[in-house]
Amino acid sequence: MFVPHTLAVALLLMAVSALCWGSWANSYKGTKSYRFELFYWDYAVSIFFTSLLLALTLGMVSRDGTDFLSNLRTVDRGNLGYALLAGVIFNVANILLVAGIDMAGLAIAFPVSIGIALVVGVVMSYIQQPRGDAILLGLGVVSAVVAIIMDGLAYAQLGSQRRDASRKSLLICTVSGLLMGSFAPLIAHAMSRGNTLGPYGAGVFFTFGAWLCCFAANVYLMRHPLVGDPVDFHGYFKAGFQNHALGLVGGGIWAMGTVFNFVAASLTGVAISYALGQAAPMVAAIWGIFVWKEFAGAGPKAKIYLGLMFIFYVFAIVLISQAYRRS
Repeated sequence: MFVPHTLAVALLLMAVSALCWGSWANSYKGTKSYRFELFYWDYAVSIFFTSLLLALTLGMVSRDGTDFLSNLRTVDRGNLGYALLAGVIFNVANILLVAGIDMAGLAIAFPVSIGIALVVGVVMSYIQQPRGDAILLGLGVVSAVVAIIMDGLAYAQLGSQRRDASRKSLLICTVSGLLMGSFAPLIAHAMSRGNTLGPYGAGVFFTFGAWLCCFAANVYLMRHPLVGDPVDFHGYFKAGFQNHALGLVGGGIWAMGTVFNFVAASLTGVAISYALGQAAPMVAAIWGIFVWKEFAGAGPKAKIYLGLMFIFYVFAIVLISQAYRRS
């Protein structure tokens, strides 16, 4: 199977991962009158089948006993369970994150949730799979967290983004962050203990777990939404081709980023690949600035915060890449 053998290739894969994770939500922005709970069905189906397609192509490049199908014949069944559970946890976290954004606004929800997820995910993954210099990795994580905070402060300068952050919304964002950070160490366990699960297998079972979770979590939230009125499947079938296509595209983009992140982790370890993948907020900010014009008319403070965000993300990337070199 295709895996990186040099840090340069791994860094490229992590950059693509961050690009995909920070870009997939553009597909939802392009939908018209399509509730996220319904959009999520297209997204969930797409992430699984995209991961499976990558596993059956890039994961089968070399039939030397390490390819995707050969790996499934030898892997410890417990590691398959860890990957499935990671997908379930991610799916709940992702749904809560979107609800938090609806309730509190991007300026509060994204920094709280992703900031917590970054710290929890890196620390717990490093405990499971200690690769890289711990001090440099820690400094890189701190720099990335500061960048996320700068991103949130920049959005807070936009009057349209300001909302009252209730205790409920902050609790939802906190729980989302804790869950979002908890899936990474489970993947680290599956890819590092016993007869390990390869990166393509991890992608397939992770996304399959996320898809299965929808039949409980998403159905429940359709009936008892955290934001808005209940919806049913009648709206899904009336959504139209464009809305469904955008959901499938969004899921495909996210899945590609996830699989590439796991593939990079086969060389660097999950803690490092996960940390660099969390440059996604920087990518999302670029989309917001140049495509969606979210900062049109923003004051000088917003531009200063955005500049600081990019600077701290660059610091984070340099520090975390050096953490691997010194391992």
